[in-house]
Amino acid sequence: MLVSSKGRYALRLMIYIAAFGEREGRIALRTVSEREGISLKYLEQLVRPLLQAGLLTSVRGKGGGYELARPASEMTAGEILRAAEGDTSAVACEGIEGGCGRSDLCSTVRFWTGLEAAIDDYVEGVTLADLSRVPEIKLEVDREA
Repeated sequence: MLVSSKGRYALRLMIYIAAFGEREGRIALRTVSEREGISLKYLEQLVRPLLQAGLLTSVRGKGGGYELARPASEMTAGEILRAAEGDTSAVACEGIEGGCGRSDLCSTVRFWTGLEAAIDDYVEGVTLADLSRVPEIKLEVDREA
């Protein structure tokens, strides 16, 4: 899975909304832009596919903003990355999908297929809730120092 800035920033946006949405309510993109240092115009482009994928909902007007469409514990990093990136293949190999006439002769197809499976397993095993937790142990270590 080759992740571009689109996927990285979409993940940061979703983590921010998951981490602060319950406490602050709906989150304005301007707030995310200021706190995360991501261009507002870029965030506006990123929310479209996240809305279409059913990961976010939006409300316009005063008190409006964005919120998670379902609990963070039910969303995976893989869902978010696929929504933002579209194709998430690590390598352009038609043999992975069985569309290559050489796949039965190619010695690397099994390797690429295994790599894809390992990456998919990992990103599907990490929830948005996992990513949005503030590590309390770090705070304790800082206090002791």
